Amino acid sequence: MKIYRLLRSHFGFLNWWPASTPLEMAIGAILTQNVAWSNVEKSITNLKNAGLLNLDKLLNAPPQRVKKCIAPSGYYNVKYIRLLSLLKFIRDKLEGDIKNLSKFPLDRAREMLLNVRGVGKETADSILLYGAHMPIFVVDAYTKRAFYRLGVLYSPHMDYDEIQAIFMKNLKRDVLLFNDYHAQIVELGKNYCKKSPLCEVCPLNKICKHTLQ
Repeated sequence: MKIYRLLRSHFGFLNWWPASTPLEMAIGAILTQNVAWSNVEKSITNLKNAGLLNLDKLLNAPPQRVKKCIAPSGYYNVKYIRLLSLLKFIRDKLEGDIKNLSKFPLDRAREMLLNVRGVGKETADSILLYGAHMPIFVVDAYTKRAFYRLGVLYSPHMDYDEIQAIFMKNLKRDVLLFNDYHAQIVELGKNYCKKSPLCEVCPLNKICKHTLQ
């Protein structure tokens, strides 16, 4: 918790995920794969302006119209197929509401998402945490890089589930905590713990193994 407290005191509380509805959040989780969030924001804005940020409208819209909207997120042909698969899953298995994932045990809800085409572990866990408000910790590239440098991880190439287990075992299973902690790590990775780190001004430099070596 020391790491979290230092980050929280530096960045303040971060109201993440930036979405007005669980559906918008889930769409963003697909679109953000392998692309910066700023590109996703453009795609979400396009969908809103086109009046398509709605489950039924997206499912029934002409493919080319949707692809044009999500083009800023890159790989729009692939992401359209993945988005369509997720939307059909929400319609057919969740009665049209992503929050209905919370009716299932966490492991079962995660398994269901991982069976959706194009949904990997990070995407599934993001939807569970931010869309369905279920207590699971999201691991991303920022987490691996920062916590390896901090000395928490023995390798930056550790398995996703192995890294996640460290957080799940050592933190209280609290949705708000997991939500904000992940957001803090993202800000750390974007602003300080980059590929070429800015260690001198990093808020964790006094406890970071990489900095102290």
